[in-house]
Amino acid sequence: MSLFDIMIGMAQKKVALITGANKGLGFEISRQLGAKGITVILGARDETKANAAAQKLQSEGLDAHALKLDVTKADDIANAAEFVKQKFGVLDILVNNAGVNLDGNGDVSADSLRQSFEANVIGPYALTKAMLPLLKASPGGRVVNQSSMLGSLTLISNGQGGNWTTAGYTSSKAALNMITVVLAHELKGTRVKVNSAHPGWVRTDMGGANAPLDVAEGAKTAVGLATLPDDGPSGSFMHLGKTLPW
Repeated sequence: MSLFDIMIGMAQKKVALITGANKGLGFEISRQLGAKGITVILGARDETKANAAAQKLQSEGLDAHALKLDVTKADDIANAAEFVKQKFGVLDILVNNAGVNLDGNGDVSADSLRQSFEANVIGPYALTKAMLPLLKASPGGRVVNQSSMLGSLTLISNGQGGNWTTAGYTSSKAALNMITVVLAHELKGTRVKVNSAHPGWVRTDMGGANAPLDVAEGAKTAVGLATLPDDGPSGSFMHLGKTLPW
């Protein structure tokens, strides 16, 4: 392989930013994207944890970088956009995976509702807007919003949320789904696609030990949407290739 071929390969290598990537689904999404030859930037609120996660993927031979990123902090978002711009000049994939469930026993306070929306809706929206110039510079930008079937008005109204039907988490994920639809509409005609993912009920800190899916299975939907072909959908809500009702 010539030096020219190597340089072309480097120029074409995709770059992905994954939030909440120090553990659980975010870490596994980063691993699976990295295994596809994509450079992955692992964003996390705690810089030490971000570094540890990136180093673990580096030890597996993946091109991984750490980034301190709390999506509820405007300064962190601005710094993240500048970091990606200066180091890579483009962003091909943004996975808005970071999120919280503060509903506890279901007695949701106004304050916890605000916190849920800050982390699950406003943060992903603000980060996406900050990254849009870099995503538009990509041959095919992809935005994946990590949602949940609990954000489906149809499924919740049909009683499929069970004990998880609580005000904060469900309404924030429904709002995130609307952000997906609005951004997809705004970006129609560009090369950027925006979709929502339902990972399934996964064994994570949030999902609990009784969940039926492991993180490898749970990461598949987001990874699939992050690597959609040019004729793939935009403005959709999906789980493992199947469209879910809003």
